[in-house]
Amino acid sequence: MNTVLLKKLVPYFAGILLFIGLGFIFLNPVLQGKKLKQHDIAVYKAASKEIQDYRAKYNEEPLWTNSMFGGMPAYQISTLYPNNWIKKIGKILQLGLPHPVNILFLYFLGFFILLLTLKVDPWLSAVGAIAFAFSSYFIIIIEAGHNTKAFALAYMAPIIGGILLTFRGKYLLGAAITMLFAALEISANHLQITYYLLLLILILVAFLLVDHLKNKTMLRFYKASIILTFAAVLAVLPNSTNLMLTQEYSAQSMRGKSELIVNENNQTSGLDKDYATQWSYGIPETWSLLIPNIKGGASGALAANEKAMNEVDPQYRQVIAQNYISGYWGNQPFMSGPTYAGAIIMFLFLLGLFIVKGNLKWGLLLATLLSFALAWGKNLMPLTDFFMDYVPLYNKFRAVSMTLIIAEFTIPFLAILAIWELIKNPKLILEQKKFAAISFALTGGLSLLFYLFPGIFSFFSDLEMEQFFSGKNNPQLDAILSNIELARMSIFKADAIRSFFFISLFVIALFAFAFRKITKYPFIAIFGVLLILDLYPVNKRYLNEGNFERARIVEQPYQLSQADKLILQDPDPDYRVLNLNNPFNDASVSYFHKSIGGYHSAKLGRYQDLIDHLLIKEINQISQSLQNQPTEASIAQALAEVPALNMLNTKYIIYNPSAPPLTNPAAYGSVWFPERIIWVNNANEELEQINSLSGKEEIIIDNRFKELVTIPMLPADSSSIYLESYLPNHLVYKANIMEERVAAFSEIYYDKGWDAFIDGVKVDYFRVNYTLRGLIIPKGEHLIEFKFEPKTYALGERISLVGSIILLLALLFVAYKEFFQKPKEIN
Repeated sequence: MNTVLLKKLVPYFAGILLFIGLGFIFLNPVLQGKKLKQHDIAVYKAASKEIQDYRAKYNEEPLWTNSMFGGMPAYQISTLYPNNWIKKIGKILQLGLPHPVNILFLYFLGFFILLLTLKVDPWLSAVGAIAFAFSSYFIIIIEAGHNTKAFALAYMAPIIGGILLTFRGKYLLGAAITMLFAALEISANHLQITYYLLLLILILVAFLLVDHLKNKTMLRFYKASIILTFAAVLAVLPNSTNLMLTQEYSAQSMRGKSELIVNENNQTSGLDKDYATQWSYGIPETWSLLIPNIKGGASGALAANEKAMNEVDPQYRQVIAQNYISGYWGNQPFMSGPTYAGAIIMFLFLLGLFIVKGNLKWGLLLATLLSFALAWGKNLMPLTDFFMDYVPLYNKFRAVSMTLIIAEFTIPFLAILAIWELIKNPKLILEQKKFAAISFALTGGLSLLFYLFPGIFSFFSDLEMEQFFSGKNNPQLDAILSNIELARMSIFKADAIRSFFFISLFVIALFAFAFRKITKYPFIAIFGVLLILDLYPVNKRYLNEGNFERARIVEQPYQLSQADKLILQDPDPDYRVLNLNNPFNDASVSYFHKSIGGYHSAKLGRYQDLIDHLLIKEINQISQSLQNQPTEASIAQALAEVPALNMLNTKYIIYNPSAPPLTNPAAYGSVWFPERIIWVNNANEELEQINSLSGKEEIIIDNRFKELVTIPMLPADSSSIYLESYLPNHLVYKANIMEERVAAFSEIYYDKGWDAFIDGVKVDYFRVNYTLRGLIIPKGEHLIEFKFEPKTYALGERISLVGSIILLLALLFVAYKEFFQKPKEIN
């Protein structure tokens, strides 16, 4: 390797070292052996505990768990796909870096690759990677534990880079980059991010088409399109198992169309509109891309901000603290922090619209504006209605504010292309002073204007306006509200003037470069330093030393309570536990027990119906019965009147972790013999009839299963059945039946993998009570089994193995052609 080549390689290796160093500096507690406390990872540990235990013991995938929501497939919780080799390549790219440094490194690396594919100077590419990686939302999701989302975001940029490279005639290398990172993107298993990436790709390719039409290079466009189509297919193949299982499950999940007819204007073929748009970014809130605290920061207590509280009259400080007034005053339910792209980056993005050549910038602008409009969700319902009703798959995803990830990619991308134009032609800024002035006025100028006239904005959410501004004369309340406004205004103004100063400093540096007072590389260094000074402290507001804890505590997030210990003394292998404290947004019970509740955004649709229409009401009934010194008789009466909980075999109810749990004598058990059938015509009738169940003597069956249930129902006799052994994916019962009869099982019905067997012979089963299983058992002694054996998993793994081999061979072929058959080109 000659000296010239080594010198050319220096900025590339320097960039990699810079990314690693910045990662460890920003996340420095990992150097002390500490680990990041991530809410969603703690939830994951609880949700996947039964799965992990099974995997460790049997060295195979259970594919089902009963630890959450009565039971559900493990596909979207924790499932390994051993024939998908792309995960191993992903590990190599992370260089063995500890979590979460590995995620931050992938953010840097991905955007670095994108810019290099466009022949941007490697030093500037490294600085551009910092701008992208330190966009605040990308850091906030690391703190929250949205790891799959973070990985999916990291792979977006190199996919775009590979596509652009292919359309510019570098067919093999571009396709290989696209194929590799698209495979990694899909394997990250955050389909919402992948979906938004596809929207972005469609927009950019449309504008590339315009360029090719204009330049009369349509043959290149067709060739690139065909090659990229093959690359996409090869990226999909190793991920076949996950994609096939997800497609199969999604139709049965809450992301699929519900059979219930409740509010047709609100319902879609996926999620209900009010649920999907619950997190909608406010239209004025979008200014947070320029000024981070335009609506405050995270939804923490305002009183925790000492500088803001200094603006409050001392006599009102305690009142504000006691009433937990939030430091966030936007209209979303709560926030972990704003979406901030960076003040300097916003200036350069606008400037790029004027000075960057080609149609790509218009594609980036359209994608940016669309991401804004979609993120506004319920604040722009005509567009949201259109997308949810007519755009395929859009209604499968919640939290529409997440579409802003498109803008968080397009804004720094165009910003770096803009500064690259300025670096290539330093006099360009002097020639385009008018456009520079416009860009400064729309960013720095507006920041200063907002600082001087903060009253342009409201400092109360819509909910607070309804609560506090009733129109009645209350001088005391008015004084408190005025002080809250002063505190919040001070937060807003501090960030407004901050953005103004950073943009001003950068513009001064830019003109110094244009007048040749600063040379190229010092200017890039100044740009990098200003970016870090801008973005780093903002991100430290949301991810800092306080988010780290000793490794032992993070690895063992849940401890046995007194209630847990008493429940675990029960030798019965199959019962369920209800925690009355927020059961459907807390997975802690799942760490130790089979839970009625849990925490998951893609639970089975019928179980979600049960929650919405029955379980919440029944839980409230139990909670009310425990108030005002209840007696044993009153509690027993309350427990007898909750048929949905009882049919789910809710044996224990935790109302106080430090106290013994309630034991529910009315729980139906793991299996029972009903005596009467209530036939219904549709889902609405089936759900409504559960309310009127007189006990386990009755079951409800949809008419669609009538041909499977042709035997007469019998009164109780001495027939017996019990659960002999339990595994999450294999239930074994022993039965002694006097006369052929129907048995009902308190197990969740899911016919896309569960098979029933009597004495080893596969038999039909059917759905009862909206969510459970029923089976006809013939007279005599029998061994009853339910096995979870989804054929889709086996088929998908065979396809994934073939796909992994083909993808690996394709990558090796391209590597040979690009790096061994001809000299390596470094631009």
